[in-house]
Amino acid sequence: MRNLLLSSILTLLLILILGACGAKAPLPVAFTPPTHRINYLKEVKPLLDKRCVICHSCYNSPCQLKFSSYDGLDRGATKKKVYDATRLTTMDPTRLFIDAQSTEEWREKGFFSVTDNDAGPGLNNSIMLQLLSHKMEHPKSVGDYFPEADDLTCSATRIELGGYLEKHPNRGMPFGFPPLTKDEFNLIAGWLSQGAKGPSLKEQAQLISPSATDKAEIVKWENFFNQDDAKHAMTARYLYEHLFLAHIRFSDNEYYELVRSTTGPGEPVELINTVRPYDDPETEHFYYRFRKIYSTIVHKTHMVFELNDTVLKRFQEIFIQPEWLQEPHRVGYNEQLSANPFRAFEQIPPRSRYQFLLDNSHYIIMTFIRGPVCKGQIALNVINDHFWVMFLDPDYDLSVKFPGFLKLQENNLSMPIEKGSKFKLADIIKDRNHYRKRVVDYYHAHQDFYMANYYKGLGYDAIWRGNRAEDAPLLTVYRHFDSGSVHRGALGNLPRTLWVIDYPLFERIYYALVAGFDVFGTVGHQLMIRRYMDNLRMEGESAMLNFLPANERRNIMQEWNIGIKLDKLNYHDSKMPARIKFTSADHQREFIETMIRDHFNPRCGIHLDPINYMSADETYPLLPQEYKTKNDFLQGLRASVRPGTPIVKALTDSNDNLAYLRVKVNEADDKDDFVLSIVVNRWHDNVAEMFFEKSNLNHELDNIDFLPGFVGSYPNYLLEVNLSDLPEFLELINKFDIEKGSLEKLKKFGINRGKEDFWEHFDWFQKRYLKDEPIQGGLFDLNRYYYHAD
Repeated sequence: MRNLLLSSILTLLLILILGACGAKAPLPVAFTPPTHRINYLKEVKPLLDKRCVICHSCYNSPCQLKFSSYDGLDRGATKKKVYDATRLTTMDPTRLFIDAQSTEEWREKGFFSVTDNDAGPGLNNSIMLQLLSHKMEHPKSVGDYFPEADDLTCSATRIELGGYLEKHPNRGMPFGFPPLTKDEFNLIAGWLSQGAKGPSLKEQAQLISPSATDKAEIVKWENFFNQDDAKHAMTARYLYEHLFLAHIRFSDNEYYELVRSTTGPGEPVELINTVRPYDDPETEHFYYRFRKIYSTIVHKTHMVFELNDTVLKRFQEIFIQPEWLQEPHRVGYNEQLSANPFRAFEQIPPRSRYQFLLDNSHYIIMTFIRGPVCKGQIALNVINDHFWVMFLDPDYDLSVKFPGFLKLQENNLSMPIEKGSKFKLADIIKDRNHYRKRVVDYYHAHQDFYMANYYKGLGYDAIWRGNRAEDAPLLTVYRHFDSGSVHRGALGNLPRTLWVIDYPLFERIYYALVAGFDVFGTVGHQLMIRRYMDNLRMEGESAMLNFLPANERRNIMQEWNIGIKLDKLNYHDSKMPARIKFTSADHQREFIETMIRDHFNPRCGIHLDPINYMSADETYPLLPQEYKTKNDFLQGLRASVRPGTPIVKALTDSNDNLAYLRVKVNEADDKDDFVLSIVVNRWHDNVAEMFFEKSNLNHELDNIDFLPGFVGSYPNYLLEVNLSDLPEFLELINKFDIEKGSLEKLKKFGINRGKEDFWEHFDWFQKRYLKDEPIQGGLFDLNRYYYHAD
């Protein structure tokens, strides 16, 4: 009995000791209650947009907490990670506005509230206010901040939060940035104390209602998309599968998404929830509808597609008026058939399909670069940091001229997406070999088919030159490590690689990487698509090489893939000769310069980059003697920053890819201030290897482009230089030497995340961008801002 009593006492003491050492919930936050009813839309949302949405708005939002709408804030946060490199089973999708329709449904999916408060009057213990308050008490950001870290803590209870804050005393919110002002904090505290209410019923009705002008447009377009005949029905299906990510704009600056609904025009939308746009709607009758987007517009997901009378007429011209290859008929949603657009839409002439893609080349390529993912290092390391894209003219595209070729190759044109999202790791090798054989067989047949039909080769006229001012026959793609951007025209210096895309390649890039990609899928699904894209890149690069002399192609392809044998890549050199008669020693340069100078439609405005492009006989300029104009400054940058210089070799971190530089011309007025984007292009020996990317980098060969305006969605750094300080700034860049303190001197011009007035500087850049790009612009994302605070 005595031993039992002693044991009980020791157990009780142990529990008390462990309890004393365990985490405790933070004390409730005291605040002065507000004197008026705080309005969410007018007062709270503008503040959340400025300080919270810039990190909490996409799949990469820490803890999936989205502040871009009240719906996201009310949904709350979760411990479940969207980006999980070890996921062996598919994840239940958690798309806001799609996968659950009420707070209760989100709670069932594992989301918890960040606004709930059960403290007494004048107190608040919500997770949201605790994090904001902790930052107010510990305002200095010190050390490194990685909001997208794989081991990010997502505190679901106040006790968990207490343990987190005790362990990380400088990790309040905003994360690694300065705190809110006292007035801003009091506003949020007051709103939370009043129950964290969202829009009123009247305000919500106004949010989701289109403008009067857009209502008329929606009636017209929903009528077009929902006509009963098979020709319109299959056209609508094709368009929907390519526009499901678009932010549709009619006339006003309001945006809509195209969705499938069980209810028809004039009724409230009842969303058909599927993972992919080509998945079976599982209902005999459904309708294409437009649903207004009322979340805050963020740039990384803002891909605008205009619908107007001109576009409607164009759709009629390319889809409805032509005779189809088969009697128009509806096609079912068999899983494998739907995942192969060459089978699902074989009745629609390839010319029609290709012309749609060409008409909207910028948008379609943008969806591949910016589309279904917000964190895409694995998805994007299949491409080089800088390259140009051109397109084969429809009159020379053999799949357009001979549609039977697509029919013969339809099995080889199947993609890994036909297996959905559930690739098992045990099956990856078998499935990879299966799809690799198919895509390689098609690639070889394609190369040989072109040789047989173009026995004398292809000339400049085989490249699509564009027909309308809005066409984009040449695009520039930049990769910014784990994000990317696409731009009209030829930006930067002559890129190392170029692509020429034809219809089958264009369609497969879109379906494999956009329509068929599931961010919630298994790691096997994502690895298979990444591997598949290796072969598609090879096709695009091979098509460009087919314009160059036959005896050079293999050597150039090898130069693009240093350290890896071409046989391993299944490179197949076409025997088609070069039709172009080259006159210089550098045939690749001559090809592109002649294209830009003499071939592209002048209406499309394609020209060589006046800042960054250097012709073969051109040398880097000298530093100007004085700085009076913008061009003087640009000349100074070009003189100071070139491959191999110390400043370029110093920018080796994955967070050193994209910076915005403001030149302050007049201290009294900022209207003449101008912004440049500084884009670092990493040299990769090859991009054919998925893992160990660092081993393929060569920083001696990195280069930097200076582009007017804003590039990308994720700035890594902000810089500001007064006009009077330009000589000092450029001298520092020109003679950059870390051992002599250059990095410390550069801090004079940089805006570090720990800087007390960081928000003042960032707000200027954001405001200027939205002013410069009122339609295409949106909020930047600061999740990848340079991580070190000092």
